[in-house]
Amino acid sequence: MASESKPMKLIYYPGCTLKNHARNFDVSTVSSMAELDVEVEELARWNCCGTVHALASNDVMHRVAPVTNLVRVKEANASEFMTSCAMCYNTLKRANIDVKKRADALDTINKFMYLDEIKYEGDVAVLHLLEYLRDRVGFDKMAAKVKKPLTGLKVACYYGCLLVRPKEVAFDDVENPTVMENLITALGGTPVPFAQKTECCGAYHTVGNPEIIADRTGKIMGSAHEEQADLVVVSCPLCAFNLDFRQADAKRANPDFHHLPVLYFTQLMAVAFGCDESALRFDLHHIDPKPVLAGRGLA
Repeated sequence: MASESKPMKLIYYPGCTLKNHARNFDVSTVSSMAELDVEVEELARWNCCGTVHALASNDVMHRVAPVTNLVRVKEANASEFMTSCAMCYNTLKRANIDVKKRADALDTINKFMYLDEIKYEGDVAVLHLLEYLRDRVGFDKMAAKVKKPLTGLKVACYYGCLLVRPKEVAFDDVENPTVMENLITALGGTPVPFAQKTECCGAYHTVGNPEIIADRTGKIMGSAHEEQADLVVVSCPLCAFNLDFRQADAKRANPDFHHLPVLYFTQLMAVAFGCDESALRFDLHHIDPKPVLAGRGLA
């Protein structure tokens, strides 16, 4: 009798936010990938990626943190790793591109490392989970794993900035990306046209200028509502916070604003794959998605 095939292993970089305020995105990532026979192995001794990529070309210090994680991947005897956070992906990918171009910067960074650590040579690939799902797993295989199709669920796919800008980090069309729409289709849902899908959510203005976020959230979520979307799906925890938790501010600024739930793409995967409710953690959302999902027989 033929032996059962073993799950594929994939090194996983969760990042700080998914291990703290966005545990719902972390557990849904791990749980949904298990349904695809992919065992995600959390990167040992990972550290903060630095969150924001340094724009100055001579700013070597702020590339040490992301490159340290690339060294950890090599220590795990791997040549690639995945993150489901668009912020982490953007920072890690851009730092990797920079040091590959600048041997002097890479040499300086390696000198910051401990003497017993592996030196980085630009030989690790940074992948976003959406990229991995499209190119390695395949949407056809994903569709075959669906237990609870998202039939009738109308989804607005929001990419924001970090998956498509700058163009060097993009793994999709920078003007009209479609990887999330194709994912939703594979899960049985219906992606809707969404003019605001690559507009900025306002990012870190949420700290000091929440009125900017309220305006951006009003326009982005308003566009999704006009397209009769049931919910908005994202791939960035900061976008998720701004579009979900700032809806109250948007409502105060515009009484005609309509609330819509915001889900991470891995949560919709977990729903479609029939994962346990503990993998969804809807209790961490401001706008409860359960009524919308229940209306489609999904909760």
